Amino acid sequence: MKKYATVILLSLATLAGLRAQEYVPTAENLKAREEFQDNKFGIFLHWGLYSMLAQGEWVMNRENLNHEEYAKLASGFYPSRFNAEEWVKAVKASGAKYICFTTRHHEGFSMWATRQSDYNIVDATPFRRDVLKELADACRKHGIRLHLYYSHLDWHRDDYYPLGRTGRGTGRTTHGEWKTYYTFMNNQLTELLTQYGDIGAIWFDGVWDHDADPDFDWQLPEQYALIHRLQPACLVANNHHQAPFAGEDIQIFERDLPGENTAGLSGQDISRLPLETCETMNGMWGYKIVDQNYKSVKTLIHYLVKAAGRNANLLMNLGPQPNGELPATGVERLKAMGEWLATHGETVYGTRGGDVTPRDWGVTTRKGNKLYVHILDLPDRGLFLPLTTARVKSAVVFDSRKPVAFRQEKAGVTLTLPETPDAIDYIVELTLKEG
Repeated sequence: MKKYATVILLSLATLAGLRAQEYVPTAENLKAREEFQDNKFGIFLHWGLYSMLAQGEWVMNRENLNHEEYAKLASGFYPSRFNAEEWVKAVKASGAKYICFTTRHHEGFSMWATRQSDYNIVDATPFRRDVLKELADACRKHGIRLHLYYSHLDWHRDDYYPLGRTGRGTGRTTHGEWKTYYTFMNNQLTELLTQYGDIGAIWFDGVWDHDADPDFDWQLPEQYALIHRLQPACLVANNHHQAPFAGEDIQIFERDLPGENTAGLSGQDISRLPLETCETMNGMWGYKIVDQNYKSVKTLIHYLVKAAGRNANLLMNLGPQPNGELPATGVERLKAMGEWLATHGETVYGTRGGDVTPRDWGVTTRKGNKLYVHILDLPDRGLFLPLTTARVKSAVVFDSRKPVAFRQEKAGVTLTLPETPDAIDYIVELTLKEG
């Protein structure tokens, strides 16, 4: 038997009034946006019942698993090696500044002590621990911001109706109605934003489930208003693969850098909102036992730098194992990224996309009067920068502080490097003249 708690929400009349108003972010929200952009690097953690099957987070949909049979996984879910402290320490060692944790994925299982349903890690499993609370406590202790992923769709509940294009083979009776599901979601969001301290962002996913039904009303403005009322500094992001909707504070790009669309999910225009690109460390979001194709340290650092050069954050994913541990190879990669950032973080943290737009050879980042030229692929010592809006005062190699010869003309600046670049990221630091 499912148990439901009464949670005080905004009245329908109040919500309707808020929906009619144009979203105006508060001062706290605008400050949070700036801090988010300064952070530049976060870690995505996809963890749920699907980790037990070790075939990725979409296994329920892909294999058309009956939702009642799938729910039986909960009775055997006992992640005995889960340690929130170890997770957060590994994230901190990577140089990442925030974690985005999947509180409820499309499978419908809640990874916290929700009172809206007993289909959660505390009530339905022998583990009986609120992993989200432990994670939130560890994040506060170690100065890591916590963002929360939340799925708009559900392959388990009957009241997620009408059905979207996914999860049609899970055997739901769909005798419920959207009104109860929408109330369920908002009650859960209220829990997340009132019981776990300051939350950096709510990261939504699943709106694309009704992309064949463009008239479907998700009632997002009311939901966004609820979030901003409960925590004005909490940023709203939605991975809907479209231009940002009113009420959103971050624009997401999935598996591609802003301006690219190799995966077919990021064809939308780039907005003026803070940007974030999410990517997997191997080939899957959730844990997949046969997928050991982890990206190299060089590839990961290049992705982070390329994101920064496009004025975006990188949210790099790692799928925890069913026993609660982070995959060892992933932790090794995170440590290596952290070692690189310990030396080169100045050229990434707190920067914005540089004066020179991304090129085949690399990108630039800018902080104050410093322009950092990140050379990722250059076979010789000469580099022309179409820098016409600023004058260069000095140029040095960031690591060695060796001087870099430069010639500035009307069309731009030509650099002559002291050696052929062979580092993971050969950085030239340009000091620009004031005014």
